[in-house]
Amino acid sequence: MINIPNLGTNERVPQKFPSLCPRSSFSVFSVLRFSLRAVTLATILAISAAQPASAQETPRGKALGKRVLCMCGGCEDSAGLCNHPGGTFSGPCETARGMQKDLDTHVTRGESDDQILEAMVEQYGPTVLVEPPKKGFDLLAWIMPIAVPLIALVLVWAVVRRWRHNATLAPAGGPQISAEFLARAQQEAGRESGSEHNE
Repeated sequence: MINIPNLGTNERVPQKFPSLCPRSSFSVFSVLRFSLRAVTLATILAISAAQPASAQETPRGKALGKRVLCMCGGCEDSAGLCNHPGGTFSGPCETARGMQKDLDTHVTRGESDDQILEAMVEQYGPTVLVEPPKKGFDLLAWIMPIAVPLIALVLVWAVVRRWRHNATLAPAGGPQISAEFLARAQQEAGRESGSEHNE
């Protein structure tokens, strides 16, 4: 038997079941709280280690996802913003997820943005880009929205100017009349007016 001193008196009280550790400041609740925190931390670490970081989680991956179109054919969104609401399915489609995974692979390899976009064009074609490149024939897509209205404005101005020039007012007197014809008309008018007075 172990003798434990009684705190109230100087007597020793025998104890039948000795404790393995002396009384401490740990309570059952503090041990449970510590255990819960340890399990939670271990679970979070296990989940984050099992899934690689996707390109969607990085600012660069988000930017690249917005520069390529989702090629599913069911939406006109970029791969980073693809969302099919309603029904039993809501969220990015499998095509967009695959494209984001491809972007992630290229980002983790350390490729530049231009290299990644060129790889996407090789895989999906030039229609994958949200904005066409500013070179070659695709340069027309950037020039035409500005050039066509300007050309139309110049054409309208030229047509209106030509119409104004051709539409000069004719003199109020009409065509030129010879002096002989005018004199003869006055004589006939005088005869007719004289005959009217006589009647």
